[in-house]
Amino acid sequence: MSAIHCHHLIKRYGETQVVHAFDLDVADNEFVVFLGPSGCGKSTILRMLAGLEDISGGDLHIGGQRVNDLPPQERGIAMVFQNYALYPHMTVRDNIAFGLKRLKVPKAEIDSRIKEVSDTLGLERYLQRKPTELSGGQQQRVAIARAMIKTPKVFLFDEPLSNLDAKLRNHMRIEIAKLHQTLKTTTVYVTHDQHEAMTLADRIVLLRDGRIEQVGTPQEIFERPRSAFVAGFIGTPPMNLMEMAVHGLDNGQCELRGGGGSVRVDARRFALEGRARVTLGVRPAHLHLDTTSANGEGFAGEVQLIEYLGNEVLVSVGQGGEEIAVLLPSAAGPRLGEPLRFVADAQQVHLFDVATGASLLRPDAVLH
Repeated sequence: MSAIHCHHLIKRYGETQVVHAFDLDVADNEFVVFLGPSGCGKSTILRMLAGLEDISGGDLHIGGQRVNDLPPQERGIAMVFQNYALYPHMTVRDNIAFGLKRLKVPKAEIDSRIKEVSDTLGLERYLQRKPTELSGGQQQRVAIARAMIKTPKVFLFDEPLSNLDAKLRNHMRIEIAKLHQTLKTTTVYVTHDQHEAMTLADRIVLLRDGRIEQVGTPQEIFERPRSAFVAGFIGTPPMNLMEMAVHGLDNGQCELRGGGGSVRVDARRFALEGRARVTLGVRPAHLHLDTTSANGEGFAGEVQLIEYLGNEVLVSVGQGGEEIAVLLPSAAGPRLGEPLRFVADAQQVHLFDVATGASLLRPDAVLH
């Protein structure tokens, strides 16, 4: 078993607390991604799991064993770093074997394991080369092979793709996903790149200021963000957020006004009781051109920026002191300075508490 149990983990540097009561269970064979902005604590927590940072409080169990005071080499983990950490004077083969040689593993077993991991990662032809003779993606595969050869209980990845260009990053992301499908090793992966998180993770742990903001599958976090922070962080392009005034209920419908426009929502889907103002969240893809304007609902503004994305364009529209992003088909062909009117898909909007940012979507509300 290689499950991870974190109970109230705390990290302090002197009087400054940077990780606050971190609670998380990672199941055996699960791939969990720590995601968040710089300074959110994700790498610090990963280093606590690895034994590279002392734990100031709480309990950490790996494979059913409390490991708070165990050194890294006794935790059954293998870590892959952002900078690869390869020895430039050694061959690929010697880099991969280095950890096992230090443990005095028999040569025959080392040779067998090298063959296995090099076959898996496509490194057979590079074993006699030096790291400087390899591409960035090949060097990262060597770093992964060096971790794999230890047959760890847990893989820890600390932003392993950050130094690669976009094409290599995409290729290595696919390779890591395939590797996990093959090995089924419990994995914790740190990144600030939400695309990596959404495509790799079984579950995402979204962090902010050393605290968990939300834990869930990529779909859960995208479709049901628990806070305005999550809503604004997850999704490309990001969700539009604007403060709106709540107006009277009518047959279960509620009108929200603000930002130079309005939208009617099904009030039964949200906890709106006693609220005069809310934060409206709507993704650019859920805003649509409106040519009828029959009931006055919607938003209007002037096109300020157009970003061509191929089949789509991301249009920034200025109105009512706000700037709203709208994702449209390229064929829609808006022009700079042109007036644009658009409406929100009322079944796809999110509402948040203005003060706390907490989602007001009821748990039983159906998303369409």
